[in-house]
Amino acid sequence: MSMTPPTGGSPGGPTALRMIMGGYLRRLREAKGITREDAGYEIRSSESKISRMELGRVGFKVRDVEDLLRMYGITDEAEVERLIALIKQANQPGWWHRYGDALPNWFSAYLDLEGAASMIRTYEVQLIPGLLQTREYARALLMLGFGHTPLQEIDDRVNVRLSRQDILTKDDPPTLWTVIDEAALHRPFGGREVMRQQLQSLIEACDKPNVRIQIVRFSSGAHSGAGAPFTWLRFGSEDLKDVIYIEHLTSGLYLDRDDEVDAYQAAMEHLCVQAAQPAQTPDILREILNDHY
Repeated sequence: MSMTPPTGGSPGGPTALRMIMGGYLRRLREAKGITREDAGYEIRSSESKISRMELGRVGFKVRDVEDLLRMYGITDEAEVERLIALIKQANQPGWWHRYGDALPNWFSAYLDLEGAASMIRTYEVQLIPGLLQTREYARALLMLGFGHTPLQEIDDRVNVRLSRQDILTKDDPPTLWTVIDEAALHRPFGGREVMRQQLQSLIEACDKPNVRIQIVRFSSGAHSGAGAPFTWLRFGSEDLKDVIYIEHLTSGLYLDRDDEVDAYQAAMEHLCVQAAQPAQTPDILREILNDHY
């Protein structure tokens, strides 16, 4: 069991840092042989509160963490101060906070984990993946709900989607490996010109060293990914387990049990075998561009 204390400079936002800090607190507790029930009693709370803290699913109260660190034998004042500084950092809002009500709370956690990932593998059926969308395509897609959504909120959502793409060009960027069903390339959101620009943008993205794009051709027939799109996030920190993210209309589902992740990993690997190889992607995109747009 690694007991290396967390360091600052987390590549993700507060959700990822809460998960890292929660994992560290769990390892400290287990090393001392202390039960969650006893730890909960120490902070005037419950076993379930300790469980949620260790999973990074709630914010941390500084007093609670100070009491737990003392209970777990961390007595060096400088180390306590450093860990409390990380706790305060984990309680800060993420970069998307300025967009206010434009984003649902359940999606904020995904943005955080996406920003912390070292590899992002995604499968899309009907849409171009968000990390590869052009501004015009994203706006056309989000305008579908304009009847119920203020224009300012649409603009904010488009800006969030474009801001997310900054992770692909930051220092030490994640690898994006995406599999796109050919149907998404024939679905003209925004019209022919918007799709023409979007396909050209995908061709250019193929040249990025950290981006790999595969297309499942219609000729492949039925395949293992038939059904809902999903994203598989892998992290560089041992404190963050792989996560499968599945988005619904009004919520997002996060799966991290080993059996669940294994099932989606197997589906993704099968998709990559059935899809055209990445080196073929630019030619496929040019073919669709010339024939349809």
